[in-house]
Amino acid sequence: MTPLTDLAALMRHRARATEFFLHEEVVAEVQERLSEVNRPFTDAVVVTPFPHLWAGWRTVAEAEVLSIAEGSQDLVVHGLCLHWANDPVGQLVQCRRALRPDGLMLAFLFGGQTLHELRACLAEAEAEVTGGLSPRVLPMGEIRDLGGLLGRAGFALPVADSFTKTVRYADAFRLMADLRAMGEGNALAGRLRHVTRRGVLVRAAEIYQQRFAGEDGRIPATFEIIALTGWAPDEGQQKPLRPGSAAARLAEALNAAEPPLPREGG
Repeated sequence: MTPLTDLAALMRHRARATEFFLHEEVVAEVQERLSEVNRPFTDAVVVTPFPHLWAGWRTVAEAEVLSIAEGSQDLVVHGLCLHWANDPVGQLVQCRRALRPDGLMLAFLFGGQTLHELRACLAEAEAEVTGGLSPRVLPMGEIRDLGGLLGRAGFALPVADSFTKTVRYADAFRLMADLRAMGEGNALAGRLRHVTRRGVLVRAAEIYQQRFAGEDGRIPATFEIIALTGWAPDEGQQKPLRPGSAAARLAEALNAAEPPLPREGG
């Protein structure tokens, strides 16, 4: 089977990256989520292409075979690179095997709403200018499908949730330049191997501006970040009501107190 991602191209993009604000969001998100967990972690590791962002953490490189010994960790964080994996289930299985019983995994990746504006505009522009379509933006999974991967990988108490960041740009060319600076340029194995016709990019920018620009003339770019939470199975864990369901409440899975809902009219 032809892989989805050209890993050599991805590594070249990562090596040239200079913008890390979304990865920094994930670092902050991990710290916040762990503050809600009523237990200490003594052996933790982060899978990341950008280890300098995780000061004080042990890190391993983003790779098809992760350099983590089986049963060696009580916490594994997969830091915003799972969306490029050719075998995401395999990555999650490796994370589970690296955990000791009742160990925790937090995995972050871009979800299906990411860059939906850019994807629509590029597709429309390319069809209009060239009469065809080519792979340009990484296809990303929906939260329900991605949550199902946790069960396939053997995790207990699986939870999938998401948060969205909207970034505003002067135009589509600034957005595309920022994507390259993030290391998120086109690394699809099936991508065209020649420079995109300028007419396609110009037309995509025009459509983007016409369809999405705000009153200030700036365009929004949506980044949906999905968080997958799972625990290595252990006999002492709470048993789910519906085996195989990814609908466990996050507060229960993290053993954290959940604030009461506000009362109506009060």
